[in-house]
Amino acid sequence: MNLRTFDHGIHPSYSKELTQNKKIEKAILPKKVVIPLQQHIGAPCKPLIKKGDAVEEGQKIGEATTFVTAPVHSSISGKVKDIERLPYPGGGKVLSVIIEGDGAIKEWSNSTDIGLSLGMYTPEALRTIIKEAGIVGMGGAAFPTHVKISPPKDKKIDAFILNGCECEPYLTSDHRLMVEESEKIVWGMKTLMKAVGIENGYIGIEDNKPDAIEAVDRITKDSNIKVVVLETKYPQGAEKMLIKAILNRKVPVGKLPMDVGVVVNNVGTAYAVYEAIKYNKPLIERIVTVSGNGVKEPKNLRVRVGTSFEDVLNQCGGITMDGEREVLNGGPMMGISQTTLEVPVVKGTSGITVLSGEEIKPGKVDPCIRCGGCVEVCPVNLMPYKLGDLGRLYRLDEFKAWGGLTCIECGCCSYTCPSKRPLLQWIRVGKVKVREKEKL
Repeated sequence: MNLRTFDHGIHPSYSKELTQNKKIEKAILPKKVVIPLQQHIGAPCKPLIKKGDAVEEGQKIGEATTFVTAPVHSSISGKVKDIERLPYPGGGKVLSVIIEGDGAIKEWSNSTDIGLSLGMYTPEALRTIIKEAGIVGMGGAAFPTHVKISPPKDKKIDAFILNGCECEPYLTSDHRLMVEESEKIVWGMKTLMKAVGIENGYIGIEDNKPDAIEAVDRITKDSNIKVVVLETKYPQGAEKMLIKAILNRKVPVGKLPMDVGVVVNNVGTAYAVYEAIKYNKPLIERIVTVSGNGVKEPKNLRVRVGTSFEDVLNQCGGITMDGEREVLNGGPMMGISQTTLEVPVVKGTSGITVLSGEEIKPGKVDPCIRCGGCVEVCPVNLMPYKLGDLGRLYRLDEFKAWGGLTCIECGCCSYTCPSKRPLLQWIRVGKVKVREKEKL
């Protein structure tokens, strides 16, 4: 079978067998949540509550103040204990709302009937509902969804892609959603397509998920939505790679998918859209894969936003070893290492990966041997060995000139480097320093 794909990339060990057949379980209602007021790309939210206020599950507690942002809602009912800057799983500290729960649970409808007609809504109304529900990209980037589905009038959009690749090792939350909730995902996809005014849709799924392909294909038969089976290769799920593989369109450097007539969303996002339209439910929980050789009982859990990593891991039997370990927000390729388990699950937390032993054994960093391996695998045709040095040395003008800001941070370079050079980390440093300089 000739599968579609993109140029370059790598084939790491995926380790998905730990959770790919684990059905989604509902996590225990947390007694306390910490909800950051910025869980998205864009401006932080303005708090709508104060210390001592009572809040209800689903209540808006952070207001969006600009177009590129998304409101934030309380994931439990209870009382606001405090509002302060606290550690964020993406790094640094973010103004966050601490809520102590009262144990009450709001009954969102459990109906499985998808009889609600999209004909009831205009595209503008759909975009407003999606914005007010605080929905962002659930694949990890957390770009506000209402912004993605509101392209400028001069951008002609003719294709919609739903990303079901989930190419990051260990993670299977999207996989399980496609298997267990395929009808709802497709309904959410149709909602997004109507909001943009697109008739043609594609769902990209890697060929290592045959059960997901079968489930989604069954729902989309005889429709204007086509399931496209893709080669299992990392980072197949990156937007630009996905567009190239499915439509053979190349997004120019510095441009966005809408510049080539495409809108891309994640399957988790489509599911959140379904819940927002069907139940008037904001984005207050998500599916999180808890996996890795350092987890006693790997699982896929439906977790309330704001639940601490520690609480989530305890529901999976805890961490297997007391020795050296690495806890990641996300997977091993693009995930960010955590210094504390008190950080909260946020809208973009697709997984919590715990690695230990040989998986994290540090290698000796040797000088670059100019083998070109990192250049050969880079999916956006950069020169990572050069960018890594420029970022590490803070040579920011050169870093920018060599295209450092266009790096998608997939980690293929670090994975491939025979000298074990932490190229991705150095490039991330360069990007952060360039942005800090540009703000001055």
